[in-house]
Amino acid sequence: MKAPVKIGFLSPYSGIYPYYAAHLTAGMFLGMNLDPFKQRSVQIIPAYTKQGDPTSTLEAVNKLTFFDQVDIISGLISYQAIPGLIPVIENHRKMGFFFDMGEYIPYFNHLSPHIFYSSQQIWQTQYAMGYWAHKEFGGPGMMVMPLYESGYHLSNAFMHGTGDAGSGSIYTHVFADQAGKWTAADLENFFADVRKYEPKFVHSIFTGQRGNEFLAAWYNSGLHREIPLLVVENMAYDDILSDVAHLELDFYSALSWNYSSEDIRNKEFIKKFETKGGQKANVFGLLGYEAGLALNAVKPQLDKRDWDGVKALLRKESLLGPRGERNFYPLSGFALPVTDIVKIKTSSDKIIKTVVEQGTGLKFDSPNFKAIHEGCASGWQNPYMCI
Repeated sequence: MKAPVKIGFLSPYSGIYPYYAAHLTAGMFLGMNLDPFKQRSVQIIPAYTKQGDPTSTLEAVNKLTFFDQVDIISGLISYQAIPGLIPVIENHRKMGFFFDMGEYIPYFNHLSPHIFYSSQQIWQTQYAMGYWAHKEFGGPGMMVMPLYESGYHLSNAFMHGTGDAGSGSIYTHVFADQAGKWTAADLENFFADVRKYEPKFVHSIFTGQRGNEFLAAWYNSGLHREIPLLVVENMAYDDILSDVAHLELDFYSALSWNYSSEDIRNKEFIKKFETKGGQKANVFGLLGYEAGLALNAVKPQLDKRDWDGVKALLRKESLLGPRGERNFYPLSGFALPVTDIVKIKTSSDKIIKTVVEQGTGLKFDSPNFKAIHEGCASGWQNPYMCI
């Protein structure tokens, strides 16, 4: 019997989505047409990376490479960790196939022909939402976020979207506490700023429970009747919104993946995931599924352990998945994602998301890339939502 393909799986801590690793790997198996509970052809070897900082990530990669002798190194990472991983992966001719939420734009000066990415590309939805917001509501708008969320490319991508749509400026309000906590006085200062500057819209960027707490405070302020609210994509997930659905909120977001899409490939993914997993399909299952589709497409080379052949195909091939065309090698130019701008209405009975526009993506030869990177000189090293 042939030995299984060994995949080392980097797993940082996430208090917001503690089960993301199980969903990623289940999705990967399903994309490869394998039963997550019965298959024996792939072995997952997890490696804890604390909060995903470069030092902890490199230590885990070294263990997986030298001790566990894995074939593929995968898992959730921050692009900030990539420069330290490239020498290990390249010198030992391993393959990296990583996942990220898209909190950073890929660093084109830190790419490798041995490393591939399945990314949610939240920065793309941020850019698309910023572009649409200025066209729809005018400007200037206002962004609000805690210090933690301000340390990624999300706010900069949104700002460049509004700028490319014609906006000359945007107000920004940042809660100073890194953990995203605020006092009643902090909220009153923010609401006072909104009333003083009268932005045409407000865009909020929060993670986890802080997002729901902000939505509740926004509702209680009464401003939800006066000013359009836009939220970052992760604030609009159904499982997150269920805790505040009873408030009967109206707001907007931009989605890189729409659960309700009638695309046949999306419906196939949802059916597979929910039948096998017994729970609602989510974005982590989706990211794993897309990676599994890619690995399944190179199965003949994978079965022969022809790693050079696997990498060569993944560098040039794209595939059609639940959210349209996908590819996994940045230098080939990621396929532009289909971004849905949605109006969201919540109630205790259900959450309704109505597509109002198709978003405008940012091409990979855009000069905005350099500007967004240089406009966010961040020391944040952990993956988004790994707090």
